[in-house]
Amino acid sequence: MNATVELSAADARLLALHAQGLLPGVLPLRPGAAAGASQRRRAAAVDATLRHLGAVQLDTISVLARSHELVPYSRLGAVGRDAVESAYWGGGRGNAHPGTATSFEYWSHAACILPVEEWPWFAYRRRSYRRKGIRWHEVPTHALQDVVSRLAAEGPLTTTDLGGARQSAEWFDWSETKIAVEWLLDVGEVVCVRRVGWRRVYDLAERAIPAEHREPAPDWVDDDGVHGPSDAACVRELLRRAGRVMGVGTRADLVDVHRVGSRHVPPALVDAGLASLVDSGDLVPAQVEGWSQPAWAWRPSLDALAAGGVRGRSRTTLLSPFDPVVWERARASRLFGFDFQLEAYVPADKRVHGYFTMPVLHGGRLVARVDPKREGEVLVGRKVTFETGPRGGVPASAVAGTAAALREAASWVGLDQVRADQVVPASAAPALAEALRP
Repeated sequence: MNATVELSAADARLLALHAQGLLPGVLPLRPGAAAGASQRRRAAAVDATLRHLGAVQLDTISVLARSHELVPYSRLGAVGRDAVESAYWGGGRGNAHPGTATSFEYWSHAACILPVEEWPWFAYRRRSYRRKGIRWHEVPTHALQDVVSRLAAEGPLTTTDLGGARQSAEWFDWSETKIAVEWLLDVGEVVCVRRVGWRRVYDLAERAIPAEHREPAPDWVDDDGVHGPSDAACVRELLRRAGRVMGVGTRADLVDVHRVGSRHVPPALVDAGLASLVDSGDLVPAQVEGWSQPAWAWRPSLDALAAGGVRGRSRTTLLSPFDPVVWERARASRLFGFDFQLEAYVPADKRVHGYFTMPVLHGGRLVARVDPKREGEVLVGRKVTFETGPRGGVPASAVAGTAAALREAASWVGLDQVRADQVVPASAAPALAEALRP
């Protein structure tokens, strides 16, 4: 029987930041050394970050950079787009190099880039799609074999190569070819392990995914025509990985990492997975100060905390709105007392903090929100909103940390100056302006 461990709010934050690679020594490249490191070393560090996190969300919005670039930047510093592209999409280079993929794209927390070794553990989701028979569109069955035949004969292809993605200018008015290839990706016959620009390159999974991740193991099943670990085994393993990258989390936190609590998985399967991980000692029941729900902590992180190995100043940086630290908004509120919402899809006149609001991490806390924009050679904080103390004041350290995060971000994207247009509360504006001076 595993006794429940009691954790302070501060210890829970430390465990979470350590699990996310935002404390010193977790990842293999110090942020200050990134700019001077070789391309190979930078790419290796980005690859290690992907494997440490288990999933990096993809999104089309680009302000300073796209989110999949912001996530390694927040942890490693100025690694550069070349290193990110090489780490994420450097494998699967076509027929000349079959089975070389090191990552793949699939539905995890959302559309994500995932380490290729996680391929078997999404068999449960591929089965779920097969059982449902549809995701968003009715699948044109006559187009499926044509897509497979062309990929087999011609090698990896984009939707443009296959005949185009849309039937009209409407975003969701997909062509039959696009519907077919996305369905094949859902069920695992087709995979994306490479992009050209921002376009997916589709390939046959049997050619692109390394054999060791596809060949049946003795305990694999063949349910609904999908080879892989059983649904129960998949859910347990993904929850185990979620525990590692959360450090400590509630049931909702853990299932949200790979969205295993969605319609694809009966709740009883999640409960059984968590119970099994407690029995094995991977997870330890925990009660966190201020949390109303029970939690589970990752055993190796707890041991490291007890041994004094979870310590140090967190990175001072801007975080993507799609960063795992703030994926689950309720978790961000519990951990940091920070209420966060992405307002990109909110009508402009109803936005409170801005279009692409980026939290500022400093001193182990989320201290501000910044809505950034490039204007020529200037990085503009269109709105900078600080978290305030009980009396409405802003700590000097929060102002200094926000200024440092903005200056570093500007340098990263090749801008010379930083300016804040609107500051909330206004009383913090003079101090921020002074801290931003060259």
